Amino acid sequence: MSMSVTSGTSVAAIGLSGMRAAQLQLDSHAHNVANVQTPDFRRQVTVQKARPDSGGVDTQLGRETDVSTPFDRLAEDLVGQRMSLYSFAANLRTVQTEERMLGTLLDTKA
Repeated sequence: MSMSVTSGTSVAAIGLSGMRAAQLQLDSHAHNVANVQTPDFRRQVTVQKARPDSGGVDTQLGRETDVSTPFDRLAEDLVGQRMSLYSFAANLRTVQTEERMLGTLLDTKA
């Protein structure tokens, strides 16, 4: 699964791609926590790649190749969930700030 923003290089498009990436990370970490006791479970991982030409980030979901013992990476997934929430909130603030600035600009021009 790949998530990307196809619109221009606006700050909002970059922020939206970050929000989508954070959501996918959160989903992945939650999936890992929920399945920690499943026999032969392979963790989901998210891989992000910056888009230098258009800005933003592409995020892909994959699986780890090795089957680790059930609780080896539980702490990493729990912390990852919290970090995903912070990342989402930071990207949301970016989008909100651009909208506020655009509204101020339109008010000034009107």
